[in-house]
Amino acid sequence: MSNIKLFESKQIRSVWNDEEKKWYFVVEDVVAVLTDSKDPKQYVKRMKLRDKELAKGWVQIVPTLWIDTSGGKQKMSCANTEGLFRIIQSIPSPKAEPFKRWLAKVGYERLEEIENPELASKRAREIYKAKGYSDDWIEKRMRSIAIRDELTDEWKKRGVREQIEYAILTAEISKAIFGLTPSQYKQVKGLKRENLRDHMTDLELIFSMLGEASTTKIAKAKNSKGFIETKELREKKQS
Repeated sequence: MSNIKLFESKQIRSVWNDEEKKWYFVVEDVVAVLTDSKDPKQYVKRMKLRDKELAKGWVQIVPTLWIDTSGGKQKMSCANTEGLFRIIQSIPSPKAEPFKRWLAKVGYERLEEIENPELASKRAREIYKAKGYSDDWIEKRMRSIAIRDELTDEWKKRGVREQIEYAILTAEISKAIFGLTPSQYKQVKGLKRENLRDHMTDLELIFSMLGEASTTKIAKAKNSKGFIETKELREKKQS
């Protein structure tokens, strides 16, 4: 499941809330898409000044959630579909109606994927194919997603909970493989919001898979518990 959604070829970062069964979208990204604003933060501030009722209910409809950014996990203002519908009322944009239909479609597709997980994989393949990736690269990328999911599931079983902890452990693996953290690697590749692994070569994907697969194997064998013990185990393997 990708946390980057495309509306008219523009990226909107998102996070899935499994308890609520709802997507939450980064408000700044939505504003940038609907307004073409170069400074969406300032646009949001002006919008709240214009719409006093929206400003009053802002905290309720726009929580701050952990989101993947070029600098790692960061807390950002997000809103679910209902919240975005309210925000859109304050944005005079010809894209408003198409965007509402897009929101409904994204939510429906996610519910379909919960019932049939194979759909998520199929849609991801279709997106990569449309972007011009080769079949061979797509196979490696899909395998890397599966290996990453297995690793994060193992971490979760062993008491790793906070998103920042996942980011720290991921950085340790990346430093062991490439000598760079993910954020540093993005800078080398000239990336900003883009997904780093979507810009890896076949060999880079293979090395990433080997690193994460071996980390999963070690975690199972050593039966590490909690973030600190898991991190120390990772560091010992590097030394």
